[in-house]
Amino acid sequence: MPETQEIVVDGGGGSGRKPQNHLVQGTSAAGARALGAQFIAFYFRAPVKAFFRLRVDYMYVPRAINPRVQANERWSLKQSTPGLLFHAVKHHGWKFIPNQVLPPLIANASIGTILYTSYLQALGSLYQPSSQPTKRVYPPPPFSATFQAGSAAGAIQSLVAAPLDALVVRFRVNDMLEGKYTSVWQYGKHKLHEIGLRGVFSGYTLSLLKESLGYGLFFGSFEYVKQQAYFSYLTWYYGRRRLKGHTEHVTIRPHYALEPIFLLLAGFSASVTQQAVQHPLAKIQDVHYGRLESIDYASKLQHTSALRGYAHGYEKTFAQCKKQAVKVGGWNNWLYKGFALNTLRQVPSTAAGLIVFELVRRKFGDAGEAVAIEYENSTILLS
Repeated sequence: MPETQEIVVDGGGGSGRKPQNHLVQGTSAAGARALGAQFIAFYFRAPVKAFFRLRVDYMYVPRAINPRVQANERWSLKQSTPGLLFHAVKHHGWKFIPNQVLPPLIANASIGTILYTSYLQALGSLYQPSSQPTKRVYPPPPFSATFQAGSAAGAIQSLVAAPLDALVVRFRVNDMLEGKYTSVWQYGKHKLHEIGLRGVFSGYTLSLLKESLGYGLFFGSFEYVKQQAYFSYLTWYYGRRRLKGHTEHVTIRPHYALEPIFLLLAGFSASVTQQAVQHPLAKIQDVHYGRLESIDYASKLQHTSALRGYAHGYEKTFAQCKKQAVKVGGWNNWLYKGFALNTLRQVPSTAAGLIVFELVRRKFGDAGEAVAIEYENSTILLS
């Protein structure tokens, strides 16, 4: 029997835990992304919306009623999230929180939870080993499975979020300040009744394309770098480079710092690939939503139906986008203007959400047996 040697021991290990519902994992990841955005906003002393594009900006009304923000004063703690909320409660009472802040906050958390939970369910259906509550799946799911699961989750999210998107585009903070609506709840109920189902899903094709393709690349890139790239690196580094010339069989436990590094790289690649699709489509979507808003306003003034305007919305949106692209020297220049900065701003909170998503997924998974990667005369053990 060949001699077996164990090297590069990291002392890692884990005990088995009772598996939990995918909902716990999805909720944790969604919450981490929102919390990460808040920390980044505080660090850079700028509104959260500039660094991580939340589905619904729950601090929009508190900023709108704050005189320091409106006067564009130099940033201070009074313009931080706690400071803005303190000012709002001081002047409008505690009912301001459940009426104006909680509705969009709950909407963000719910949409994020649906996204991550749908992804886990879809991935388990497409790749059976991923449906098992284990800490690590080996062999890992192929890129095609993670891409399809991400696309399905993005499509489900876009469908659920369609009413929210319709409300956000048509939101006017003056309606709140002038007392037209007493709460965001009342605004949402009235506006959805006013625009109807056709108004809610006007522009949905763009949203579906952006979310499904974007999240397909998002989860596909994340899982590929986190697993396939990591395993390939271990095989190259330990199997070929470190053990060159060894004749005895060697058992290896990789250095504990390697996997977290690949986890961070996975979060970075997921954010970049997602933005490569969603950034240009969001530009077109903003133009289209602007047109829908104008159609709604004109139909209200003229007391006519907006349905005819919705029917030809995409044609006029394309014409308007083409004019803007010509002004800046072509489609690429217009569609990807600000891409680098926008992506850089979103990387930290996106990576944080994905890391928490992965850690929670492992925490509530069964320990099972250690994964062993066999390569020539070596065995690489992953706890």
